[in-house]
Amino acid sequence: MPSGVADSSLFNIEGNLYLPTEHTRGPWDPRALHGGAPAALLTSCFEKHMEAAGLTFGRLGFEFLRPIPMAPLEVGITLVRSGRRVRELHASLASEGEQIGRADALLVQPVGDGIPVTSHDLPRMAPREGAREASHEAVEEVGPAGGLVAGSAGFGATGMEMKWLDRPWSPGRARVWMRPRMDLLPGEPMSPLARVAAAADFGNGVGAELPFDGFLFINADLTLHLQRAPEGDWVGIDARTLMSVGGPALAESVLHDETGPVGRAFQTLVVQLR
Repeated sequence: MPSGVADSSLFNIEGNLYLPTEHTRGPWDPRALHGGAPAALLTSCFEKHMEAAGLTFGRLGFEFLRPIPMAPLEVGITLVRSGRRVRELHASLASEGEQIGRADALLVQPVGDGIPVTSHDLPRMAPREGAREASHEAVEEVGPAGGLVAGSAGFGATGMEMKWLDRPWSPGRARVWMRPRMDLLPGEPMSPLARVAAAADFGNGVGAELPFDGFLFINADLTLHLQRAPEGDWVGIDARTLMSVGGPALAESVLHDETGPVGRAFQTLVVQLR
């Protein structure tokens, strides 16, 4: 990869602006970001705003009103609902004074130690050992999964490390472990929650039902529902896509860390021929 600051972080900072590096580039348009990169950035901004709240994140929702450009970005955070047991935050994402995205975070009082908790024995995703790594040089195997060529920088190629339990990018339900290759901001690694948000936006690609070379299946939103706080560097995704003629398409992902499931992610998809 080329040398410089861009190698060490997904975004740089200039004043109150976040500057995307080439490692945030998305799969559908070389001029636009992968949704996972701004999702991680917005999640980090939410966390910084609520550092002393004593609450836990229950839901994160992201809507990108148009493709997020490879241009300086500005984030604004507003406290919408304030309470001891429930709080809600709203974030706006803007470029050159125009709102291009928004996000919401719902925080709730965590389950206390004295509350009886039922164990549901939810299955863990298979471990990374023996998984197949999707390397930067192998991007051309993905082919039109972003119009990238082997060696090109992008969020899926150089921003994230992936270890597949199933055949990479083949149609149908699939499972993959992933983690960031670099910091979110210079000297600032992603938090476990930001890693989950970054990885969750890959669900429509990981669990794609249609081949990349013939179809577009772009997500119009991303919603995460969490059952506990995530831990560690690695995020596992077990993803599938549900489609019906005349209805919307939905990508559904079960999200894991290395100790078990942490929640689910949902993406509403726009599906069409290329």
